[in-house]
Amino acid sequence: MFNMAFADILTFMLEYSTGHMPEFQATQGFMLIAAILVEIPIVMIFLSRVLHYKANRWANIISGVVMIAFVVGGGSTYLHYMFFAAIEILFILLIIWYAWNWPEQ
Repeated sequence: MFNMAFADILTFMLEYSTGHMPEFQATQGFMLIAAILVEIPIVMIFLSRVLHYKANRWANIISGVVMIAFVVGGGSTYLHYMFFAAIEILFILLIIWYAWNWPEQ
């Protein structure tokens, strides 16, 4: 969760400080979708503690796949972003693997 936030913050800082802000008009709809995507890992911290086995397992698998798509699809070629993205994807894949292999309770 923190990797995703800091990757975006550092990218914004780099673009702002170098004057390379992309010509991009963020709409309210785009910002709503971005807010939902950012909220997924935050909500999963809570849901992982309170959901029952099957729901927890599938919530982790589905949210993991969605977040990997978000990291790859919203990616940048900045070195710091690629570093954060590699770590994010590694740990999301570990979450998916653990959820897939959880023994029945």
